[in-house]
Formats: sequence, C-alpha cells, structure tokens
Amino acid sequence: MRKLQGRWMAAAIQPAGKPEGVWALPKGNLDPGERPDETALREVLEETGVAGRLVEKLGDVKYTYTRSGGVRVFKIVSFYLLRAGRGGRLGDIEERMRIEVAEARWLPLVDAPRLLAYGGEREMARRALDRFAR
Repeated sequence: MRKLQGRWMAAAIQPAGKPEGVWALPKGNLDPGERPDETALREVLEETGVAGRLVEKLGDVKYTYTRSGGVRVFKIVSFYLLRAGRGGRLGDIEERMRIEVAEARWLPLVDAPRLLAYGGEREMARRALDRFAR
C-alpha cells in the first residue's frame, strides 16, 4: 500500500501468461525456515520491486485446484497488509521474475475489489480498504 496524491494504492501484478487485464496480488511459496510474513515481504519485493513494511495480517484464502494428472491440491495463502517502505521501485524486478510477472502496477485501493481477478484476493482488498477507512 502506498498513498499517492491522497489516494491509497495497492501494488498488483499481471501474471505472465495471463490475458491482459488480469490483475493479482503478489504471493508465493515459503522458503525453508521462512515465516509467512517474511515470505510476504520477499514476494512483494521480488514480484513488484517495492520494499514493504509489515502492518498486519489480513487473512487466509483457502482453495483447492487440480494439477495435471488429476492430483487435487488444497492450498492456504496468507495475505499481509504492507506499507511501501523506503527502497525499491514499482516494476523494477529482476529478469528471472519475468517468467512469473508480466507487469506491476499501482491500482487504486478503492477499485481493487473490482479489478483483481480472484475472489479471495478481492476480499483481501476489501479488508485493506476497511482498514484504511478507519
């Protein structure tokens, strides 16, 4: 999250290989020995180029998907509210991340519940919006 011209903005990504206009929140897998909040900080930096500071946990999104071969996978993704810190620049990501991220962009937080492609992420954006409306 970052405030630009008086408006709260959320860093979002267009995942590589997805159609134009598909926006998602940065996320990824925990590295060995890494806490979920550490993963959130690392993934946001890797996928958006923005260094963040932890504010609070927003919640978990639980879902099931099927891998090729018919293997069903149950997944829990923990989302954290981060404030843009000093350092990093939106879109300044390492070349190795281009296989995962086509573009990073600031989305107006008020529009994020409509613009994000996935239901659980739209709910997390609504929670962040509620948090900043306090």
